Amino acid sequence: MFLEALGSAILGLALAWAAAYRLPHRLPARSLVLSTGVAGGLFGAFLTHTALGSVGFLPVMLGAVAVAAASLSLLLRPAGRLHRHHSATV
Repeated sequence: MFLEALGSAILGLALAWAAAYRLPHRLPARSLVLSTGVAGGLFGAFLTHTALGSVGFLPVMLGAVAVAAASLSLLLRPAGRLHRHHSATV
């Protein structure tokens, strides 16, 4: 169980670091991104382990990566600015 927690935290951190490296203009502060990746990985491992039981290391790590990726995707901002035309007659 300790290896699952450590592995999921490392995978979440690696995924968050890759996202922060590739998309710095679309993400908030790096510290928030990294901590979200670690927390998402740990929560994903906990959730997968609770739902599936002791099925093995690989399914738990896949669940950790999936939840970490979903958590990081919530931090993304739109790529470009939305151009809305405001009219005084509306």
